Amino acid sequence: SAVGRGPEVPFRSEAYGISAVARGKELRLTLSALDAAAAGPPAQDLVFRFGMSGSFRLCPAAELPRHAHLRFLTRESPPRALCFVDPRRFGSWRLGDAWQPERGPCVVSEYQAFRENVLKNLDDRAFDKPICEALLNQKYFNGIGNYLRAEILFRLKIPPFEKARTVLEALKEQEQRKKDPSLTLSKKVKLRQENPDLLELCHTVPMEVITAEKQLFDPEHSDNYAAFKNWLQCYLVPGMSSLRDRSGRTIWFQGEPGPMAPKAPALTPTQVTPRALKRRRRAAAKPPKSEEKEEEKEEEADGPRKGRARGRRKVAAAPALPEVPPSVRRSRRTSAHRDKG
Repeated sequence: SAVGRGPEVPFRSEAYGISAVARGKELRLTLSALDAAAAGPPAQDLVFRFGMSGSFRLCPAAELPRHAHLRFLTRESPPRALCFVDPRRFGSWRLGDAWQPERGPCVVSEYQAFRENVLKNLDDRAFDKPICEALLNQKYFNGIGNYLRAEILFRLKIPPFEKARTVLEALKEQEQRKKDPSLTLSKKVKLRQENPDLLELCHTVPMEVITAEKQLFDPEHSDNYAAFKNWLQCYLVPGMSSLRDRSGRTIWFQGEPGPMAPKAPALTPTQVTPRALKRRRRAAAKPPKSEEKEEEKEEEADGPRKGRARGRRKVAAAPALPEVPPSVRRSRRTSAHRDKG
């Protein structure tokens, strides 16, 4: 489309097929000409990232959805179009078959490699962080996102701000017990089913979503999307607690947050103005924003923000001043507004 941000796809063929394979949060499409005998174009690979709102949709070519940024037409009559739809344009595609090099094995399709990659690298500084932050590190947890980490930790009753290494090193001991030669195969299977560990849930919880994807993830049909909300046990669920981690993402949880929970920054006396206090009271009275809005701001943080500049001047911190009577403060504030005018 004219507003798509991805590169042009240098592939032209009258008849071709599309195959796909997923790995973590990426999807690779391969375009291959159907007539192998003819001197057709070589196969072309595209690797997609979906951002917050990207998806593929098959629809009549005459009724393209809005924000269909890349389209593959069928040879039917009337033709249909397989569209990469991305309303917010946070998703992207790139040419070639290479996965992003910093991403580890997929939690769904490469479970054993994923598990080994985590347990053999527990000395990495990435595991000095709270477990909720480590779970978003795609070098080790490729495929785990914000709602999945909340659901996984909630089911295991793990405080989100417990140190990641503390949580994961305990899995080594559990793994040794599960490999006890005196246990029969049926007992080993029963033990895993009754006592799944964190790495196992990193595989099985996403699989729950994948197996029920058609019902859970279709915002176009409110009944289906309601099914996804009902599936959630912790994320955005009323009555749960929430905190922002050090990367600015909100983690939802129940109970104590854990020993590494961030502390709210204290304001110095010069920063505690009547206006600041009023803002803090107003913010405390409001419920937390939805995760959707937070991620939108994070995705746009590197780009220009339009239409937000008015009334947002940066003010340097003023030196501490002696206490001023309220009447004088009011007159000074009035004078300041007049000067701005």
